[in-house]
Amino acid sequence: MAWATRGRSSQVFGRSIWRGPRERRAIALTFDDGPSESTPQLLDILSEYRVPATFFQCGANADRLPEVSREVAARGHEIGNHSYSHPYLFLRTPGGIEDELRRAQETLSQHTNTTPAWFRAPFGTRWFGLGKAQRRMNLTGVMWTAIGYDWSLKPEEVADRLLKTVDNGAILCLHDGRELNTKPDIRATVEAVRRVVPVLLERRYEFRTISRLICPMT
Repeated sequence: MAWATRGRSSQVFGRSIWRGPRERRAIALTFDDGPSESTPQLLDILSEYRVPATFFQCGANADRLPEVSREVAARGHEIGNHSYSHPYLFLRTPGGIEDELRRAQETLSQHTNTTPAWFRAPFGTRWFGLGKAQRRMNLTGVMWTAIGYDWSLKPEEVADRLLKTVDNGAILCLHDGRELNTKPDIRATVEAVRRVVPVLLERRYEFRTISRLICPMT
């Protein structure tokens, strides 16, 4: 059951991907838990290097900071659904899970004028009823190839984890928020991104959104 709920390649509780094709030297940088007051710092770094990313936003945070949520989309990044209130889904009924996804979907569509096609479960934990909810909202689950543990590690440690793990098709997971916390400390994330992006560009990786990594013609 542990693998079914949290295994990155598990399809038990709904369609999900955890990496892109290995034949292309392309990767996806993703951020969870935002938007936050510090998200614009990350946007500036990504803009400097002309790197697109996918931001899995919490509906409650988007309601709190709608202008930041809009800015992410306005700068050309992809918006993903990360639930409304960032709960452990295994504590929810199928109806409760669907409500979390639907509230986030409606909120993010309102603030960003886009309709998310991708969903990442809070804490990477999935449960009964999620697959049905995803199908009803045309959402595909997204796990990750490498996660930076940027909420607990130092910037150099986060960067080292990602750089040692990345390969063709990798989906990298970081965080531009800390669940629903106000003014979260994401300095480790910001500094890690500042270190990682130029190195990966030097290695000739192309950064893509999840949509363009999985469906290159979109």
